[in-house]
Amino acid sequence: MGSPSPPSSAAAVVGSELHKVFVYGSLLADDVVRVLLNRVPQSSTAILNGYHRFKIKGCVYPAILPIESKKVTGRVLFGITDPELNVLDIFEDDEYERRTVDVSLLDSDEKLQAQAYVWADKNDPALYGEWDFEEWKGTHMNDFTKMTSKFVEELELPESKSRVATYNSFYQQDDKEEPMP
Repeated sequence: MGSPSPPSSAAAVVGSELHKVFVYGSLLADDVVRVLLNRVPQSSTAILNGYHRFKIKGCVYPAILPIESKKVTGRVLFGITDPELNVLDIFEDDEYERRTVDVSLLDSDEKLQAQAYVWADKNDPALYGEWDFEEWKGTHMNDFTKMTSKFVEELELPESKSRVATYNSFYQQDDKEEPMP
């Protein structure tokens, strides 16, 4: 009797699910997505109802939390592979929880489910105000993209640092931390 043959890689790919991910902060920038995923996936502008996008004291990236009367504009990245979703999970670190959310695409009014990274500490006193992508783009995108590159380089190392550790060392080293309000 012969031993069973291992599943072919084609079968593994067919069995692998492609994901949709709602992004609303630094991942709205194609440059950051390209550094993380080595490509810019197809995307559509979308609305996440019942959430608010906060600034975080001491950070240049935002957080979202459920708040009934609010909404967050972002975009849905389509065709995210399991390995890419894993990179995003590592990037978002333990500050965020990945959840399935309902979003509405702006270009078609289609409603769909997507993954989103929601701030893990719903009672975090560091959350305030409203985070603005255009302001971030002008002030922080270049440095954040450099930090993301360092994070991706770290991923290749046997003892890589978390994104939070990479972020903290990058911004403390260069003393570019967002001023506390």
